[in-house]
Amino acid sequence: MNVLVVDDHPIVLQGCRRVLEDAGVESVHEATGIVAGYRSFHRHRPDIVVADLTFQGAALKGLDLIRRIHAVAPETRILVFSMHDDPVIVARALDSGAMGYVLKDTASAELHRAFERVQAGEPYLDPALAAEVALVRAAPRPDPLAVLTPRERQILALLGLGRSHGAIAEELAVSYKTVANACSQMRNKLGARSLADLIRIAVQAAERAR
Repeated sequence: MNVLVVDDHPIVLQGCRRVLEDAGVESVHEATGIVAGYRSFHRHRPDIVVADLTFQGAALKGLDLIRRIHAVAPETRILVFSMHDDPVIVARALDSGAMGYVLKDTASAELHRAFERVQAGEPYLDPALAAEVALVRAAPRPDPLAVLTPRERQILALLGLGRSHGAIAEELAVSYKTVANACSQMRNKLGARSLADLIRIAVQAAERAR
């Protein structure tokens, strides 16, 4: 059994390695970023990939990694190991190609159980979280973004794709300050308490648009 773990926290990598070795995995490869993870995937062609969704300076970019791996090797089983418990984000990860999703604040035994399920080719999702995901998918989808300007919608969409303020500024040919001010305005308009909350709203909007 050949497994790749992609996470930018050394303690998480160490913990995952211990759990995987306890589960009988013979070869555990590690990567600390999206680019390194994708290169390691091509180099080692793991049977299973355990990946986080958020990396330093790249919120939810793990979704891109999941989609790319699933596109070129749909037989590769992907288990998300993330702090994000928002059912919209969970649904998006599953739609991107993940077979399982387990939260980082659960006991190591839960990660072990999730890994064994995915290893057996079975999906894994905590029952309570699965119920929330089902509710999100069944809910009506009004447009909560009507209060935003076209430029704000552009910036919000790029936030939902995991772009940083700097990357958004470069892509839209505007200043970093323009992006930061727009995010501040959107937080006020949408009632977001923080940038993370605004990103959650952006992900939800992207999910509704699918």
